[in-house]
Amino acid sequence: MTEQTKPGVKADWATEPERSHMWALTLIRWIATGAGRTLTRLLLHPIALYFVLTNGKARRASKDYLARALKRPATFADVYRHVHAFASTVLDRIYFLQERYELFDVRVTNGDVIHLPLQQGEGVITIGAHLGSFEAMRAGGEKRGERVAMLMYENNARMINAMLAAVAPKARLHTIALGQAGAMLNLRRFLDGGGIAGMLGDRTLPGAAGRTHTYWLDFLGRPAPFSDGPFRLAAMLKRRVVFSAGLYHGGNRYELVFAELADFSALTNEPREVVDQRVREALERYVRRIEAACVESPYNWFNFYDFWAAADATSSPAS
Repeated sequence: MTEQTKPGVKADWATEPERSHMWALTLIRWIATGAGRTLTRLLLHPIALYFVLTNGKARRASKDYLARALKRPATFADVYRHVHAFASTVLDRIYFLQERYELFDVRVTNGDVIHLPLQQGEGVITIGAHLGSFEAMRAGGEKRGERVAMLMYENNARMINAMLAAVAPKARLHTIALGQAGAMLNLRRFLDGGGIAGMLGDRTLPGAAGRTHTYWLDFLGRPAPFSDGPFRLAAMLKRRVVFSAGLYHGGNRYELVFAELADFSALTNEPREVVDQRVREALERYVRRIEAACVESPYNWFNFYDFWAAADATSSPAS
């Protein structure tokens, strides 16, 4: 696995304009609630087609990614299917937040990896990606009576809460905003109480370079940037880390996938280089899990920007 570290990685995704407006989300919620899922899904076809036709940057990024995942040139139909899958999960988010679980056929793969530690009262950190539906993951846990919180930085937490107010005003999504005073203490207490703390690990964050490392790791045939921040957090808290993804398989079918990435609970006073090595190994396993999921379920990767662009910084001066 090719591996490099670079300071000051530009988080290109963070500069992308937010295309979702609260009034539009409120309208979609009204239609979805009033017309039902079957009829509302018909609207996804013109919405997805419009997005593919008008957003050239996202279209090119989708085509580039799909060519890597499918191992063949991607067609317009492939890109449309990719965007439609994303739109489907966005719509289903409304129903998951409204606890309309009866609408979905949800299967679980390797669930013991996370369920057994929870049954023993052990809190777990799950690390996913913009891969499938986090809401499906959260809903699966809450349906089992498990306590689920999402870890995110303050600005993202505000955006998520605003989105919730638009699509599901009565929903109560537990978030822990990292970077705030007392956040680590709140997180430790939550995990000590046997909770699931979920976060996404496939995007580097602006302003975090001094606290974490970004590695360029082989991903679908080309180096791409991945931060070890989530794994350093888990190592600091001495927690088990589980990969999780709520893969969308069309219609009303979802698959919740789990795999253990690392168990930092036995860490004591190991030298820093030993901890660094274990964190790096966990990050590599995480990237391999994402890569395998992208090959097996290629239309579930929802990073509609050039994910590999930052790799160009390895051969040119940082801007």
